[in-house]
Amino acid sequence: MTPKLSAPDSIRGIAIKQPWTACILHGDKRVENRPRAWASGWRLLHAGAEIDRAALRDPLVARRIRGHELRTRAVLGIVRITGAHTDTGEACSPWAHPERFHLDLDDVHALPLPVPCGGQLGPWRVPLAVFDQVLVQLPDLAPLLTEAPS
Repeated sequence: MTPKLSAPDSIRGIAIKQPWTACILHGDKRVENRPRAWASGWRLLHAGAEIDRAALRDPLVARRIRGHELRTRAVLGIVRITGAHTDTGEACSPWAHPERFHLDLDDVHALPLPVPCGGQLGPWRVPLAVFDQVLVQLPDLAPLLTEAPS
């Protein structure tokens, strides 16, 4: 059996339901709500298999996704997590859920073409073939994504 090759350990995937993925890629959603904090670093942004239908009725969401296809089961972009926090007072963003950790997102890059693949909850190891397809589409980021973390 051939071993399954993975992207560098410094690159993981983050699966997010639509339309939230589209709000990150095409809007101003720079907070992702999770039950626990995650380590900083680059993440391939994966649209999960499910669509959060209730979120489609939220005016904040509807304005951001207008005109965008809600692709699922694919890597659609890349994002850098720069920190994680909870809010002790006023919410840090209209996207922040008060009872969750907020992952701070930066350096958002949408892929020109989706890369179909499965994902999973939590930070998941990215197959090397998927990672290579992302690098081909974002050649300017390749040096940042292939260097060892400091």
